[in-house]
Amino acid sequence: MKPTTPTTPTTEGRRERADAARNRRAILQATEDLLARHRPEQISMERVAAAAGVGKGTVFHRFGNRMGLMRALMEERALGIREAVTTGPPPLGPGAPPRERLLAFLDSAVDVVARNKGLLAALGHAASTAHRPEEQPRGEHPVHQFLRGHITALIAEERPDLDGDLLAEILIGALQSDPIVRLLEQGQGPRLAAALRTLTTAVLDAPAEAL
Repeated sequence: MKPTTPTTPTTEGRRERADAARNRRAILQATEDLLARHRPEQISMERVAAAAGVGKGTVFHRFGNRMGLMRALMEERALGIREAVTTGPPPLGPGAPPRERLLAFLDSAVDVVARNKGLLAALGHAASTAHRPEEQPRGEHPVHQFLRGHITALIAEERPDLDGDLLAEILIGALQSDPIVRLLEQGQGPRLAAALRTLTTAVLDAPAEAL
């Protein structure tokens, strides 16, 4: 009889962590695939679990509810731009003047939104259908917080006399409005990016007394 290798608690712990990471990737990928083919209201936690090949309880245990799942997927998809901003090459990453970094960042933000229209719609649907307190979004989403903070910091570097925090909210809000989402659905991303560049440049170049 072939001897079996004893399993230590450390080995079991590593296996559990690997299984959890694999399940998380499978669930997020299944959610993204479903969003590409179905309307947000058609995507339930049960449907995600079936597509990911895991039990429904696994999805609820890992993400809590639909809002938690959609928020996690949005943060996952925005991780690339965050890494580019913090450690990537200029102009998006460190090393370029703040104006160049801001314009490059807005271009990247438009690209992220354009590629995740279904996810943004799902986030809105999840928020609108949440009835219990534990299903409501808790505080500012980390992605929104990062976007606002980075835009605010770059505006402050370029024009410390401006209300960077408010301007950042306006720019982010423009990316989340229904008319803008409809434009992106029509493939108008480059047009939106150009308009944001024009608007941002005009604000940065405006004399202080005009603002």
